[in-house]
Amino acid sequence: MLFPVLETNRLRLDKLTTEDSNSLFDLFSDNSVVKYYDLDAFTKHSQASNLIEFFNARFTENSGIRWAIRLKETHQLIGTCGFNTWSPKMKNAVIGYDLLPKFWGSGYTTEAVHRIVKSAFCGELPCGALNRIQGDTVPGNLASESLLLNAGFKEEGIRRQSGYWKNQFHDLKCFGLIKSEYGET
Repeated sequence: MLFPVLETNRLRLDKLTTEDSNSLFDLFSDNSVVKYYDLDAFTKHSQASNLIEFFNARFTENSGIRWAIRLKETHQLIGTCGFNTWSPKMKNAVIGYDLLPKFWGSGYTTEAVHRIVKSAFCGELPCGALNRIQGDTVPGNLASESLLLNAGFKEEGIRRQSGYWKNQFHDLKCFGLIKSEYGET
């Protein structure tokens, strides 16, 4: 099974490799990036290497996928995006993404999300054509909520104390996107 490489006008989405471990460490050691994540900021480079292995194992096991978000012109890794889980049987997936803070506000994550959503609905991925994609945010993560709404997701409600990390329960705001409602905006 070949890892799908996707492109947009400004970005190349491809597989994370061991050469990305320093950049991934920079990303996930930033407290502002992991503020709403179910993990603490990285303190050791081995954590980045382990995360790359974890992301790539998801794809090998056909349970999800995570792409490196790279600037097309320089090949610089600026973030990641993908489907944390997918179910070919149920034709659904859960989306996730992150970006280095110095690139926030430039539309890169929105561009990447649009591309992976299109691929998922068109059946270009190993999971087959999906019908539903879900995104969950912690209430207060306004940037992520705005991104999902901009991509066509609909707010579906709050799942009270649905997550537990960093020694506390978290409500999760659920957003959903159905294939029939998706328009490339």
